[in-house]
Amino acid sequence: MSPASVLPARILIVDDEAPIRRFLRVALEAEGHSVTEAGTARAGIEQAAREAPDAVILDLGLPDADGLSVLRAIRGWSQVPVLVLSVRADEAGKVAALDEGAQDYVVKPFGVKELLARLRSLLRDRATAAGGPRTVIEVAGLRIDAAARRVDRDGAEVHLTRKEFDLLWMLAAQAGRLVPQRMILEAIWGPAHAEDTQYLRVYIRQLRAKIGDDAADPVFLFTEPGIGYRFRGE
Repeated sequence: MSPASVLPARILIVDDEAPIRRFLRVALEAEGHSVTEAGTARAGIEQAAREAPDAVILDLGLPDADGLSVLRAIRGWSQVPVLVLSVRADEAGKVAALDEGAQDYVVKPFGVKELLARLRSLLRDRATAAGGPRTVIEVAGLRIDAAARRVDRDGAEVHLTRKEFDLLWMLAAQAGRLVPQRMILEAIWGPAHAEDTQYLRVYIRQLRAKIGDDAADPVFLFTEPGIGYRFRGE
């Protein structure tokens, strides 16, 4: 399969070195991909939850936390392909990243052609497994479009704030699965808010009101008291 056979994708780069992010952005955009960037672990987790990328390029040496913590957080709600980029060439480091759910590992310094080839392979595998990147979820009259960041209920647009949309998409992308409160808070508001469960309850209440979901008889958002939330399975 030729490089051109891979559809344009949304790629998230999580690396604290701005020159590397710029270098990768130029190479990826030349292949038709769109790119978002994060320079810290916290920003990387937030961007992954908010942007729903098709693949993540993740550096392990981040200033505020080890990159493995980003990988663990992402794996809590998503199976997006993750290509680890690191100066750590030892076998133990590679095994740790792969055990945490990374699909591939490239050591710095790296050749851009090799990295792009490996990324294309990951994107092809994802497209084959999932029938292409999923950006729209429809269930019981509710339509969530991640690419357009738009929600419709029975054909009428529902106006959500950025955080409300991120919260809804994170839960809907894991339809049928219980998503712990702490995981949601860390992904969308950052690690400093990991214990702010009351804050999350307020957002869930606002979200339910906007999409027309009754907490006493829910259709979309189900609460596991003291644990987390579950979006209706399809």
